[in-house]
Amino acid sequence: MTTTPNPAAPGPSGHPSPSGSAWAAGGVLFAAVLMMINGVFAIFEGIAALAKDDVIWRVRDYSFKFDLTAWGWIHLILGIVVLIVGLAILKGTTWGRALGIALTGVSIILHFLWLPYQPFWSLIAIAIGVFVIWALCVDRSPGAL
Repeated sequence: MTTTPNPAAPGPSGHPSPSGSAWAAGGVLFAAVLMMINGVFAIFEGIAALAKDDVIWRVRDYSFKFDLTAWGWIHLILGIVVLIVGLAILKGTTWGRALGIALTGVSIILHFLWLPYQPFWSLIAIAIGVFVIWALCVDRSPGAL
């Protein structure tokens, strides 16, 4: 009986084989682009929250209540930083990947707290964040974390 090698299985050096590494590298590239897009959307969320309070839909009696202007500044600043870190990941920097994992974790937590203001977008942003963290953690090619 002949077995076919698993392309994502580690090779002799402990790193994934070339085709598995290419798959993971593609995931990292996609994650970086998603981070940049997520950063731009966060910037728009921040601008919308700062511009006018009635643009944002609210849920009453939510456990986590924050001033909408404060949320606007949080999203605006986080969006700019996430956009810059996404660019750093595209350049292949190790610090960018480490900071990308940390910032995406913070972004997931903030979008959970943002649920009463924009529930559908928050759930989408959380799902994107989970994928980004997975993609940044799974690549074990040389130069990765």
